[in-house]
Amino acid sequence: MEPFPEEWSWSPGETVCGLLPVTGGGAELPVTLLCGENPGPAVLVMGGIHSAEYVGIEAVLELTKQLNCEEITGSVILITLANPTGFEHRTMSLVYEDEKNLNRVFPGNPEGTLADRIAWTISEYFIKKADAVIDLHSGDGYEELTPFVFFQGVADPDIREKSLAMAQLCDVPYVVPSDTATGGAYNYAGSAGVPGILIERGGMGLWTWEEVERDKADVCRILHHLGVLSWGPPAAVKRKTVCSHFNYELSEFSGFWYPAKRAGEPVFEDDILGEVRDYFGRTLQFCRARENGVLLYQAKSLSVQEGGPMAAYVTLP
Repeated sequence: MEPFPEEWSWSPGETVCGLLPVTGGGAELPVTLLCGENPGPAVLVMGGIHSAEYVGIEAVLELTKQLNCEEITGSVILITLANPTGFEHRTMSLVYEDEKNLNRVFPGNPEGTLADRIAWTISEYFIKKADAVIDLHSGDGYEELTPFVFFQGVADPDIREKSLAMAQLCDVPYVVPSDTATGGAYNYAGSAGVPGILIERGGMGLWTWEEVERDKADVCRILHHLGVLSWGPPAAVKRKTVCSHFNYELSEFSGFWYPAKRAGEPVFEDDILGEVRDYFGRTLQFCRARENGVLLYQAKSLSVQEGGPMAAYVTLP
């Protein structure tokens, strides 16, 4: 692969493809720019911020081959793999060199460790030049998940509404407002005045072509909605619920984890979602639902870490 040109421009009708060195070195990001003949919005599509969330990574790779400049108005920026060293070393959600979660450090720091500098590079080169952001994720390598989409819940009202409109085009049953304005790439984008969403599909370190196709269809549907792509898949017919509150349950102990439900199942206040046991099988902690809702994702591995996630669920309106 050729290196990404140091002085790249948005030349009409041009495709630019290469490896972009991270500010300060240490990694290179595979980036494809597709510039339409006519001016229009610039949309950033990313995979691999969490490097074992393979559905989105493969979906972005397929989009680099499927999309072409002739059908684009404006520009599409495709980052196939935002955390390449984590991918190569199978670190799941962490950058290999500094063990930081890349989706917690945006907008980053050019003087920081590698995760900080990857975030800074993406923020400076792309998020600040984008008119919309689509970030593709899955459950982590140990997480079971039912498909859903986050939108920017605390951004400026206009940005929030644009983000929600993007989210409602996704072929998922649940649309969830995020109450965070920093740390994650699309969260930071919202605070910078750029509407964005985070699509969750797949998990457990697995991927299927069906999931990849659904991610691609969601992206193309949004690109069409934004006036960037001349075509788009039919509107998703799946009924969507805009959820009102996101609950994230963390373990108080390291030990064995025994989930009691499956992702996508309803939960009711005081339901036992699972339990943590010590290495002799004695119960240390019950994980209980604090509200009625739906279980979006949960740890599915036998291992659970102190301070680590057990389950996440949303309150329904």
